[in-house]
Amino acid sequence: MRSMPEDRTTRALIRDEALALFAAHGPDSVTVRRIATAAGVSPGLVVHHFGSKDGLRQEVDQYVVAVFEAMLGELTGGDGGVEAFDSGAGAASLSAAFTRHLPAGSPLPGYLRRLLLSDTDAGRLLFARLYEVSRAALDGLTAAGLAAPGRDPAVRAALLLANDLAVFLLRDRIGEVLGTDPLSADGMARWAPEVLDIYAGGLNASPPRGS
Repeated sequence: MRSMPEDRTTRALIRDEALALFAAHGPDSVTVRRIATAAGVSPGLVVHHFGSKDGLRQEVDQYVVAVFEAMLGELTGGDGGVEAFDSGAGAASLSAAFTRHLPAGSPLPGYLRRLLLSDTDAGRLLFARLYEVSRAALDGLTAAGLAAPGRDPAVRAALLLANDLAVFLLRDRIGEVLGTDPLSADGMARWAPEVLDIYAGGLNASPPRGS
C-alpha cells in the first residue's frame, strides 16, 4: 500500500503530464491511456486518483488557476498591481511579468490560452482575476501620474488586458510573422520596449535616442 506522500507525488506527476498533453493537443484529444503512459502509470491508477478524465481536467484547471494566482500575488503584493507594469523591472505587461516567472518550455502559457477560451468556471474565474489586476494596475498608474484613466476606466482596463492576453492567444501566429516566439526571452526583449513606448506615448511615440 502506498504512503500518503507517495500518493501525492504520483497524483502531481499525473496532473503535470496531463497539463502538458492538454496544452499541446487539447483535452478532448487526449485519452486517459495516453496520460497514463506519459506518467508511467496504469490507466487504472489515473482513475483511482481522479475518478475520470473530467475529474483530472478539473484538477488541472484548478492547479493552473492557483499557479497564476500565486504569480499575480507576487507581482501585485502591496502596490495595487503597479509592479506588473513596472518598466524598471522589465515588465511592460502581465505577459512580460509571467514570462519572467515561468520556466522555459512551460506548458502553462499554452494551457492558459485554452483555459481562457473555454466555457468553464475556471476560465471565467481566471479572466476575472486578471481583469482585477489590470484595473488595479491602471488605478495605481493613474494615482502615480503615469497614466490617464480615460473616459471609461473599466473599458480601458479591459482593453489593456485584451491587448496583453493577445500575446498568449496569438502566440504561434505572432511568432510566425516576427520569426521569434514572443514569450521567449529574445521575443520579449523585442516586444516589451514597443509596448512601453505605446503605453507611454501612444502610436506616435518614438523610441528614446540611443536605444
